[in-house]
Amino acid sequence: MTVEVKFNSFQLSDEQFFQLCQDNRDLRLERSAKGDLIIMPPTGGETSNSNAGITAQLWLWNNLHKLGVVFDSSGGFKLPNGADRSTDAAWMPLEKWQALTPQQKERFLPLSPDFVIELMSPSDNIETARKKMQEYLDNGTRLGWLINRKTREVEIYRQGQAVEILTNPESLSGENILSQFVLELDNIW
Repeated sequence: MTVEVKFNSFQLSDEQFFQLCQDNRDLRLERSAKGDLIIMPPTGGETSNSNAGITAQLWLWNNLHKLGVVFDSSGGFKLPNGADRSTDAAWMPLEKWQALTPQQKERFLPLSPDFVIELMSPSDNIETARKKMQEYLDNGTRLGWLINRKTREVEIYRQGQAVEILTNPESLSGENILSQFVLELDNIW
């Protein structure tokens, strides 16, 4: 179960939050735009295995086409709204990565990735996950997939469009954001 710790009387600085994450690497920590700390439980074996498969497919495509940089679930992003978030898998174009300074690349990246994937865990709340996906879009993400293994549904989030819901798709297309990328879902379900 995810726990949210309120920080009404004081706020952690970006440096303090980064250090807290470094000191507690076994915890999955995020921070809301309001500065509240979000503590998420580690995933179970099935979810972890599916997430590894997703990240592997994305990484292999990117390695072949060399269009950008791929991030796994341990990467952090400092969104423009002030939230510190972590995706299950993410991608950004190479020119965006190259525009970052070496110091920025060592910290939580100060941007929203162009593409994100969130894989629902049994302990995740669907409404919370949907809000997180919308937060990514509101902060510049161009394409996002929310994959729900339990219902075998995928919610597709695109800039300026209504959410599209697919039931039991065999694969997903990276569309014009990730040219020629296809995520095969047979081993993810």
